[in-house]
Amino acid sequence: MKRHMRHVMNFWPPFLGAGIRVTRLQPDWRAIDVEMKLRFWNANFVGTHYGGSLYSMADPFYMLMLIENLGRDYIVWDKSASIRFRKPGKGKMLASFRLSEEQIEAIRQQLQTQEKVEPTFLVESAGKRCASIQVFQHANGQTTDRAAGRAGRVRHELHGRALGR
Repeated sequence: MKRHMRHVMNFWPPFLGAGIRVTRLQPDWRAIDVEMKLRFWNANFVGTHYGGSLYSMADPFYMLMLIENLGRDYIVWDKSASIRFRKPGKGKMLASFRLSEEQIEAIRQQLQTQEKVEPTFLVESAGKRCASIQVFQHANGQTTDRAAGRAGRVRHELHGRALGR
């Protein structure tokens, strides 16, 4: 199933309805690229990308990447998000999500000594920036922290840029 997850994600109703396509999903879940073409069904009243679709384009990816890379000892979920529109989004929107081994290891190390950490991730994109998206994640370390009698927490502040050509 994980082998075909990119294709499964493309048929997930919120993505399908918004016209969002996952174009790349690296097998180790450390790189994901998505795109969204402007269509009549994802345009707003003035003919640019609907803001909710821009947010949907950035919403789940760091959470999924962290779930897959941190492993079963952690519970990760979306906590909150905000979007700031900078200019009208027209044409094809592109967003890239990257997570390095160093970032993953830093989260694990910080959870060994801290109750929570707040790393920041940037969504790498090409083109003109039309929106900035902040997505806050929450993760609990289960195995090692529970054995020590406390739950470790991590809140990830994610900055996303959905950009068009």
